[in-house]
Amino acid sequence: MTMAQVPALRVTDPAVFGRVAVLMGGSSSEREVSLDSGRNVLEALRARGVDAHAVDGIPELVDALVHGMFDRVFNILHGNRGGGEDGVLQGFLQAFEVPYTGSGVLGSALTMDKIRTKQVWLSLGLPTPRFLRLSPGADLRAAALELGLPVFVKPSCEGSSVGAVRVETEAALEEAERVAREYGGEMLMEALVVGDELTVGILGDVALPSIRIVPKGGWYDYQAKYVAEDTMYLCPGLEGDDETAIRALALSAFRAAGASGWGRVDVMRDAGSGRLNLLEVNTAPGMTSHSLVPKAAREFGIAFDELCWRILEQSLPLDGGATP
Repeated sequence: MTMAQVPALRVTDPAVFGRVAVLMGGSSSEREVSLDSGRNVLEALRARGVDAHAVDGIPELVDALVHGMFDRVFNILHGNRGGGEDGVLQGFLQAFEVPYTGSGVLGSALTMDKIRTKQVWLSLGLPTPRFLRLSPGADLRAAALELGLPVFVKPSCEGSSVGAVRVETEAALEEAERVAREYGGEMLMEALVVGDELTVGILGDVALPSIRIVPKGGWYDYQAKYVAEDTMYLCPGLEGDDETAIRALALSAFRAAGASGWGRVDVMRDAGSGRLNLLEVNTAPGMTSHSLVPKAAREFGIAFDELCWRILEQSLPLDGGATP
Protein backbone atom coordinates (compact mmCIF):
# COMPACT_ATOMS: atom_id res chain seq x y z
CA MET A 1 0.00 0.00 0.00
CA THR A 2 1.30 3.45 -0.86
CA MET A 3 0.69 6.54 1.23
CA ALA A 4 -1.77 7.77 -1.37
CA GLN A 5 -4.19 4.85 -0.99
CA VAL A 6 -6.99 4.45 1.52
CA PRO A 7 -8.48 0.95 1.63
CA ALA A 8 -12.16 0.25 1.20
CA LEU A 9 -14.34 0.24 4.31
CA ARG A 10 -13.99 -3.04 6.17
CA VAL A 11 -17.61 -3.24 7.34
CA THR A 12 -20.85 -1.53 6.37
CA ASP A 13 -23.25 -2.78 9.06
CA PRO A 14 -23.23 -0.51 12.16
CA ALA A 15 -24.53 -3.37 14.29
CA VAL A 16 -21.06 -4.95 14.11
CA PHE A 17 -19.78 -2.30 16.52
CA GLY A 18 -22.34 -3.08 19.22
CA ARG A 19 -22.91 -0.42 21.86
CA VAL A 20 -20.18 2.23 21.61
CA ALA A 21 -19.00 4.60 24.32
CA VAL A 22 -17.76 7.92 22.93
CA LEU A 23 -15.39 8.88 25.71
CA MET A 24 -15.01 12.65 26.02
CA GLY A 25 -14.49 15.48 28.50
CA GLY A 26 -12.54 14.14 31.45
CA SER A 27 -10.59 16.25 33.90
CA SER A 28 -7.45 17.23 31.97
CA SER A 29 -6.55 20.78 30.94
CA GLU A 30 -8.04 19.96 27.51
CA ARG A 31 -11.52 19.09 28.78
CA GLU A 32 -13.46 21.71 26.81
CA VAL A 33 -11.78 20.81 23.52
CA SER A 34 -12.50 17.14 24.18
CA LEU A 35 -16.17 17.82 24.84
CA ASP A 36 -16.42 19.70 21.55
CA SER A 37 -14.64 16.88 19.69
CA GLY A 38 -16.79 14.25 21.37
CA ARG A 39 -20.07 15.88 20.48
CA ASN A 40 -19.04 15.97 16.82
CA VAL A 41 -17.94 12.32 16.82
CA LEU A 42 -21.13 11.23 18.59
CA GLU A 43 -23.33 13.00 16.04
CA ALA A 44 -21.36 11.55 13.11
CA LEU A 45 -21.53 7.96 14.37
CA ARG A 46 -25.22 8.18 15.16
CA ALA A 47 -25.85 9.59 11.69
CA ARG A 48 -24.40 6.37 10.27
CA GLY A 49 -26.55 4.19 12.50
CA VAL A 50 -24.02 3.39 15.23
CA ASP A 51 -25.45 2.78 18.72
CA ALA A 52 -23.17 5.43 20.25
CA HIS A 53 -23.47 7.11 23.65
CA ALA A 54 -21.59 9.95 25.36
CA VAL A 55 -19.48 9.09 28.41
CA ASP A 56 -17.79 11.92 30.33
CA GLY A 57 -14.45 10.91 31.75
CA ILE A 58 -12.73 7.75 32.93
CA PRO A 59 -14.57 7.23 36.26
CA GLU A 60 -17.94 7.23 34.45
CA LEU A 61 -16.55 4.78 31.88
CA VAL A 62 -15.20 2.47 34.59
CA ASP A 63 -18.63 2.28 36.21
CA ALA A 64 -20.29 1.60 32.84
CA LEU A 65 -17.85 -1.18 31.90
CA VAL A 66 -18.12 -2.85 35.30
CA HIS A 67 -21.84 -3.15 34.55
CA GLY A 68 -21.22 -4.40 30.99
CA MET A 69 -22.84 -1.42 29.29
CA PHE A 70 -20.52 -1.05 26.29
CA ASP A 71 -18.83 -3.25 23.68
CA ARG A 72 -16.11 -0.83 22.59
CA VAL A 73 -14.80 2.69 23.15
CA PHE A 74 -14.20 5.57 20.76
CA ASN A 75 -11.62 7.51 22.74
CA ILE A 76 -11.69 11.25 22.13
CA LEU A 77 -10.31 12.29 25.51
CA HIS A 78 -7.39 14.70 25.16
CA GLY A 79 -4.35 15.11 27.38
CA ASN A 80 -3.15 13.35 30.52
CA ARG A 81 -4.06 13.41 34.21
CA GLY A 82 -7.72 12.70 33.54
CA GLY A 83 -7.32 12.66 29.77
CA GLY A 84 -7.05 9.54 27.70
CA GLU A 85 -3.76 9.93 25.86
CA ASP A 86 -1.18 8.86 28.44
CA GLY A 87 -1.59 5.07 28.44
CA VAL A 88 -3.53 4.78 31.69
CA LEU A 89 -6.91 4.44 29.98
CA GLN A 90 -5.48 2.07 27.39
CA GLY A 91 -4.10 -0.24 30.08
CA PHE A 92 -7.45 -0.32 31.85
CA LEU A 93 -9.33 -1.13 28.63
CA GLN A 94 -6.91 -3.90 27.74
CA ALA A 95 -7.30 -5.40 31.21
CA PHE A 96 -11.08 -5.40 30.69
CA GLU A 97 -10.63 -6.76 27.14
CA VAL A 98 -12.65 -3.89 25.72
CA PRO A 99 -11.54 -2.81 22.22
CA TYR A 100 -10.85 0.89 21.68
CA THR A 101 -9.70 3.36 19.06
CA GLY A 102 -6.23 4.84 18.75
CA SER A 103 -2.80 3.91 20.04
CA GLY A 104 -2.10 1.27 22.67
CA VAL A 105 -0.40 1.63 26.04
CA LEU A 106 3.15 2.17 24.80
CA GLY A 107 2.37 4.58 21.98
CA SER A 108 0.02 6.62 24.14
CA ALA A 109 2.39 6.88 27.11
CA LEU A 110 5.48 7.61 25.04
CA THR A 111 4.00 10.27 22.78
CA MET A 112 2.43 12.08 25.73
CA ASP A 113 6.01 12.72 26.89
CA LYS A 114 7.53 15.06 24.31
CA ILE A 115 11.06 14.71 25.67
CA ARG A 116 11.20 10.93 25.53
CA THR A 117 9.56 10.88 22.12
CA LYS A 118 12.36 13.11 20.86
CA GLN A 119 14.95 10.83 22.45
CA VAL A 120 13.53 7.87 20.50
CA TRP A 121 13.54 9.87 17.27
CA LEU A 122 17.14 10.94 17.77
CA SER A 123 18.18 7.34 18.41
CA LEU A 124 16.79 6.45 14.98
CA GLY A 125 18.27 9.45 13.20
CA LEU A 126 14.94 11.23 12.72
CA PRO A 127 15.20 15.05 12.71
CA THR A 128 13.93 17.18 15.58
CA PRO A 129 14.94 20.66 16.84
CA ARG A 130 17.69 20.95 19.45
CA PHE A 131 16.22 20.75 22.95
CA LEU A 132 16.98 20.54 26.65
CA ARG A 133 15.16 18.56 29.33
CA LEU A 134 14.47 20.75 32.36
CA SER A 135 13.77 19.08 35.69
CA PRO A 136 11.50 20.85 38.22
CA GLY A 137 13.29 23.88 39.62
CA ALA A 138 15.85 24.07 36.81
CA ASP A 139 17.43 27.41 35.93
CA LEU A 140 15.55 28.42 32.77
CA ARG A 141 17.78 31.42 32.15
CA ALA A 142 20.94 29.34 32.16
CA ALA A 143 19.27 26.78 29.88
CA ALA A 144 18.15 29.48 27.44
CA LEU A 145 21.70 30.86 27.24
CA GLU A 146 23.03 27.35 26.62
CA LEU A 147 20.51 26.57 23.88
CA GLY A 148 20.40 30.09 22.45
CA LEU A 149 17.37 32.33 22.03
CA PRO A 150 14.74 32.22 20.63
CA VAL A 151 13.22 29.11 22.21
CA PHE A 152 9.90 27.51 23.07
CA VAL A 153 9.37 26.40 26.67
CA LYS A 154 6.49 24.01 27.35
CA PRO A 155 5.42 21.26 29.73
CA SER A 156 6.72 17.90 28.53
CA CYS A 157 3.34 16.22 29.02
CA GLU A 158 0.62 18.65 27.91
CA GLY A 159 -1.10 19.19 24.56
CA SER A 160 -3.08 21.84 22.65
CA SER A 161 -0.23 24.34 23.30
CA VAL A 162 -1.25 24.38 26.98
CA GLY A 163 1.50 26.18 28.89
CA ALA A 164 3.65 26.79 25.80
CA VAL A 165 5.65 30.03 25.96
CA ARG A 166 7.57 31.55 23.06
CA VAL A 167 10.72 33.21 24.42
CA GLU A 168 12.54 35.62 22.11
CA THR A 169 14.26 37.80 24.74
CA GLU A 170 15.62 37.24 28.25
CA ALA A 171 12.84 39.45 29.62
CA ALA A 172 10.25 37.02 28.24
CA LEU A 173 11.70 34.24 30.39
CA GLU A 174 9.69 35.51 33.35
CA GLU A 175 6.48 34.12 31.84
CA ALA A 176 8.17 30.78 31.15
CA GLU A 177 9.42 30.65 34.75
CA ARG A 178 5.89 31.32 36.03
CA VAL A 179 4.46 28.51 33.87
CA ALA A 180 7.19 26.15 35.06
CA ARG A 181 6.43 26.91 38.71
CA GLU A 182 2.70 26.32 38.21
CA TYR A 183 3.19 23.14 36.20
CA GLY A 184 5.69 21.60 38.61
CA GLY A 185 6.84 18.83 36.25
CA GLU A 186 9.52 18.42 33.60
CA MET A 187 9.70 21.15 31.00
CA LEU A 188 10.95 21.00 27.43
CA MET A 189 13.04 23.85 26.08
CA GLU A 190 13.28 23.65 22.32
CA ALA A 191 15.14 25.77 19.79
CA LEU A 192 12.66 27.83 17.81
CA VAL A 193 12.59 26.91 14.13
CA VAL A 194 11.70 29.82 11.85
CA GLY A 195 9.69 28.64 8.90
CA ASP A 196 6.52 26.82 7.92
CA GLU A 197 4.43 25.06 10.56
CA LEU A 198 2.94 21.87 9.13
CA THR A 199 1.02 18.86 10.33
CA VAL A 200 0.30 15.44 8.86
CA GLY A 201 -2.68 13.32 9.83
CA ILE A 202 -2.26 9.56 10.03
CA LEU A 203 -5.11 7.16 9.32
CA GLY A 204 -4.05 3.54 9.67
CA ASP A 205 -1.13 3.04 7.30
CA VAL A 206 -1.88 6.18 5.33
CA ALA A 207 -0.34 9.63 5.75
CA LEU A 208 -2.98 12.18 4.77
CA PRO A 209 -2.10 15.37 2.85
CA SER A 210 -0.06 17.80 4.91
CA ILE A 211 -1.53 21.07 6.14
CA ARG A 212 0.47 24.29 6.33
CA ILE A 213 -0.79 26.49 9.16
CA VAL A 214 -0.61 30.27 8.78
CA PRO A 215 -1.88 31.95 11.98
CA LYS A 216 -2.50 35.67 11.76
CA GLY A 217 -0.92 36.23 15.16
CA GLY A 218 2.47 34.81 14.22
CA TRP A 219 2.35 31.44 15.95
CA TYR A 220 -0.13 28.65 16.45
CA ASP A 221 -1.16 29.01 20.10
CA TYR A 222 -4.36 27.84 21.83
CA GLN A 223 -6.26 30.90 20.60
CA ALA A 224 -5.29 30.27 16.97
CA LYS A 225 -6.11 26.56 17.26
CA TYR A 226 -9.56 26.67 18.79
CA VAL A 227 -10.96 30.20 18.80
CA ALA A 228 -9.64 32.42 16.01
CA GLU A 229 -11.41 32.41 12.65
CA ASP A 230 -8.55 34.04 10.72
CA THR A 231 -6.00 31.21 10.85
CA MET A 232 -5.27 29.95 7.31
CA TYR A 233 -4.93 26.24 6.53
CA LEU A 234 -3.32 25.32 3.21
CA CYS A 235 -3.80 21.70 2.16
CA PRO A 236 -1.70 20.15 0.85
CA GLY A 237 0.90 22.23 2.63
CA LEU A 238 3.74 21.34 0.27
CA GLU A 239 4.09 20.17 -3.32
CA GLY A 240 5.77 17.43 -5.30
CA ASP A 241 8.76 15.71 -3.71
CA ASP A 242 8.52 17.93 -0.62
CA GLU A 243 4.99 16.70 0.04
CA THR A 244 6.04 13.09 -0.47
CA ALA A 245 8.97 13.59 1.93
CA ILE A 246 6.95 15.12 4.77
CA ARG A 247 4.30 12.42 4.60
CA ALA A 248 6.91 9.66 4.62
CA LEU A 249 8.72 11.28 7.56
CA ALA A 250 5.50 11.71 9.53
CA LEU A 251 4.53 8.07 9.05
CA SER A 252 8.01 6.92 10.12
CA ALA A 253 7.94 9.16 13.19
CA PHE A 254 4.46 7.95 14.14
CA ARG A 255 5.48 4.30 13.97
CA ALA A 256 8.83 4.89 15.69
CA ALA A 257 7.00 6.33 18.70
CA GLY A 258 4.86 3.20 18.99
CA ALA A 259 1.71 5.01 17.85
CA SER A 260 -0.96 3.24 15.83
CA GLY A 261 -4.49 3.59 14.50
CA TRP A 262 -4.81 7.28 13.86
CA GLY A 263 -3.19 10.51 14.98
CA ARG A 264 -1.27 13.55 13.87
CA VAL A 265 2.41 14.47 13.57
CA ASP A 266 3.48 18.12 13.85
CA VAL A 267 6.48 19.31 11.83
CA MET A 268 8.41 22.55 11.28
CA ARG A 269 10.15 23.28 7.96
CA ASP A 270 13.16 25.57 8.31
CA ALA A 271 12.78 28.60 6.04
CA GLY A 272 16.49 28.75 5.23
CA SER A 273 17.47 25.12 4.70
CA GLY A 274 14.12 23.51 3.99
CA ARG A 275 14.96 20.90 6.65
CA LEU A 276 11.98 19.15 8.23
CA ASN A 277 11.96 19.01 12.05
CA LEU A 278 9.63 16.72 13.98
CA LEU A 279 7.88 18.37 16.93
CA GLU A 280 5.43 15.92 18.49
CA VAL A 281 2.78 13.24 17.99
CA ASN A 282 -0.87 13.58 18.99
CA THR A 283 -2.61 10.21 19.44
CA ALA A 284 -6.14 11.57 19.96
CA PRO A 285 -6.28 14.70 17.80
CA GLY A 286 -9.09 17.20 17.98
CA MET A 287 -12.27 16.64 16.00
CA THR A 288 -13.64 20.19 16.31
CA SER A 289 -14.58 22.61 13.56
CA HIS A 290 -11.01 23.95 13.70
CA SER A 291 -9.27 20.57 13.82
CA LEU A 292 -6.69 19.46 11.31
CA VAL A 293 -7.17 15.72 10.75
CA PRO A 294 -10.75 16.25 9.49
CA LYS A 295 -9.48 18.99 7.17
CA ALA A 296 -6.81 16.72 5.69
CA ALA A 297 -9.24 13.81 5.39
CA ARG A 298 -11.71 16.02 3.54
CA GLU A 299 -8.96 16.98 1.07
CA PHE A 300 -8.45 13.24 0.58
CA GLY A 301 -12.15 12.78 -0.19
CA ILE A 302 -13.14 11.43 3.25
CA ALA A 303 -16.10 13.23 4.83
CA PHE A 304 -16.23 13.69 8.61
CA ASP A 305 -18.76 10.92 9.28
CA GLU A 306 -16.74 8.48 7.17
CA LEU A 307 -13.57 9.49 9.02
CA CYS A 308 -15.23 8.67 12.35
CA TRP A 309 -16.43 5.33 10.95
CA ARG A 310 -12.93 4.47 9.70
CA ILE A 311 -11.42 5.29 13.09
CA LEU A 312 -14.02 3.14 14.83
CA GLU A 313 -13.30 0.30 12.39
CA GLN A 314 -9.78 0.16 13.75
CA SER A 315 -11.18 -1.22 17.02
CA LEU A 316 -12.34 -4.35 15.15
CA PRO A 317 -10.13 -7.43 14.71
CA LEU A 318 -8.62 -7.91 11.27
CA ASP A 319 -11.35 -10.34 10.23
CA GLY A 320 -14.00 -7.62 10.79
CA GLY A 321 -15.76 -9.50 13.58
CA ALA A 322 -17.25 -7.89 16.63
CA THR A 323 -15.04 -9.43 19.30
CA PRO A 324 -11.65 -8.02 20.39
